[in-house]
Amino acid sequence: MEGKRIAVGLDIGTTKIVVVVGQLNEHGKIEVLGIGKAKSLGVQRGVVTNIVQTIESIEKAVTMAEEASGLKIRSVVVGIAGQHIRSLQHSDYITREDAESVIEDADIDNLIQNVHKLVMMPGEEIIHVLPQEYKVDGQPEIHEPRGMYGGRLEANFHIVVGQISSIKNIGRCVKNTGLELANITLEPLASAEAVLSQEEKEAGVVLVDIGGGTSDIAIFKDGIIRHTAVIPYGGNIVTSDIKEGCSIIEKQAELLKIKFGSAWPGENKENEIVSIPGLRGREPKEISLKMLSKIIHARCVEIIESVFQEIKNYGYDEQRKKLIAGIVLTGGGSQLRHVKQLVEYITGMDTRIGFPNEHLASGSDEDLSSPQYATAIGLLMKGLTSHQVDIMATEPGADPEEIQRAVKAAQEVEDAKAAEEEAEAEATAENEDDTNEEEQPTTPAKPRKGVFESWVEKFKQFLDNDV
Repeated sequence: MEGKRIAVGLDIGTTKIVVVVGQLNEHGKIEVLGIGKAKSLGVQRGVVTNIVQTIESIEKAVTMAEEASGLKIRSVVVGIAGQHIRSLQHSDYITREDAESVIEDADIDNLIQNVHKLVMMPGEEIIHVLPQEYKVDGQPEIHEPRGMYGGRLEANFHIVVGQISSIKNIGRCVKNTGLELANITLEPLASAEAVLSQEEKEAGVVLVDIGGGTSDIAIFKDGIIRHTAVIPYGGNIVTSDIKEGCSIIEKQAELLKIKFGSAWPGENKENEIVSIPGLRGREPKEISLKMLSKIIHARCVEIIESVFQEIKNYGYDEQRKKLIAGIVLTGGGSQLRHVKQLVEYITGMDTRIGFPNEHLASGSDEDLSSPQYATAIGLLMKGLTSHQVDIMATEPGADPEEIQRAVKAAQEVEDAKAAEEEAEAEATAENEDDTNEEEQPTTPAKPRKGVFESWVEKFKQFLDNDV
């Protein structure tokens, strides 16, 4: 395990909290070292409603993952979602003082800072600004403006907005568990990382992650995220409908949904009956599977129509916004029988179920390839591919000073690589200068820190000062 980067993903869901510890093997596949799962008691529709219960659930899942992996977890990559998340489109521009100089990172940062000045509703904050396409002096459809000349730089942005109090509560739960926040990402983006291919993102695809409390939507086109939304309905509301419609307890309703549930009522015959044990010596209750599927079908139609409305809001019927790859369903709710067929029937779009097993090493636990673990695997992938150097899990009893030295040494290696790449780029530029009469602008080799990474750093500083 020495010399390999270990990451930890923490998925705080409405029905369950999952902690996954893993590393990349020599083939670039994820080798899961340990997994912990606990029932989520303090989260409703993706929002923390009970800090104490949420902390207890996280601690239980972390302990299980530590025992399974034999490692001490120190920091995690956390997902944020919930009904408070919404998105909007916005266009903005800046006028550069010197149009004769090339556009640099500072110009793009200035443009993004303009977007952050937008006035939001009370209690809301912009948490993610995603540039779509740029325009330079009116020239459209520019994906990379750096290195170009121009006086006016403008762009279309996809802006993700959320209730800052809800996000801070998730941060507090993690910090109070004794863990550090290595990174934070939107859960629909994490799920997309785990189940979508780059070809699908280029062609145009809708990711629908049907969780317990919410259904998260992310639409990609030309490799760029174009639209995100969170619908405040998920698998739990289907269970609740069964509970009310059949007059049974929630545990029985959940079992009925999993074992006999179907989103297509035409499948069951009128005489198909299942018997449910009565409470405290009462007579067993007989339930028609036809009626059960009708209850499930009604709620599933409502959820799918809400998803389809978001797809319409994106404007999928426009020629340049066509979603050729259709819809990919993932999350625990996607395992309901015939939900794929129902989605195809309502939307008329090709649909498949998204499994995260493509990224897992051979021999991994079969349970991990289930759609319900897509978000957790995506968060783990985010930790493994992040440029940030961090020791997220170590051997029990490891010396903290040794850990710090390891982090420092790894950071020095990263810096040395970046410096070497930059030196090579400069040397190449000098050679080009010798052969060309005009000076050619060069792009720095060192990777630029993303907008979301900058926000994560500010958020972590805020938590350190506030907790």
